[in-house]
Amino acid sequence: MTDARIRPARPADVPDVRRVIDAAFRPYIARIGLVPVPMEADHAANVAAGRVFVAETPTAGPARVTGLVVVDRRADHLHLDTVAVHPGAHGTGVGRLLLEFVEAHARALGLPEIRLFTNALMWENQRIYPRFGYEVVERGATGPYDRIHYRKRLD
Repeated sequence: MTDARIRPARPADVPDVRRVIDAAFRPYIARIGLVPVPMEADHAANVAAGRVFVAETPTAGPARVTGLVVVDRRADHLHLDTVAVHPGAHGTGVGRLLLEFVEAHARALGLPEIRLFTNALMWENQRIYPRFGYEVVERGATGPYDRIHYRKRLD
């Protein structure tokens, strides 16, 4: 299991946010034939808006950002916009920690569910999200993106 900790991203983290998202999503470009939306996001604006939380993992030197989530509070749910784990941290529990954080964050905000979507060609996600209690709500195209929408109702 990881010894990472989750904290709100700071402006100084923007290069690390960009680095993690680029490493996590770049392999999908060839598969889906498009640049994934998170790679084109305004990371500085998301950090400034308080929407980004990073997983910081201790190393021999200073702690390093190994994963992150981008969330957006809506009236009736928490929208999980992005989950990204650097490939070098795959299998360490960082992704689990981030998803557990999102659930705790939604509960703390008093929201009854979490919603997210993923590209249908990112089939790895279709195995991961159901293991964490997310259910498929619908599938549909948004522009050139074929998306599967999920939700997790919180008890």
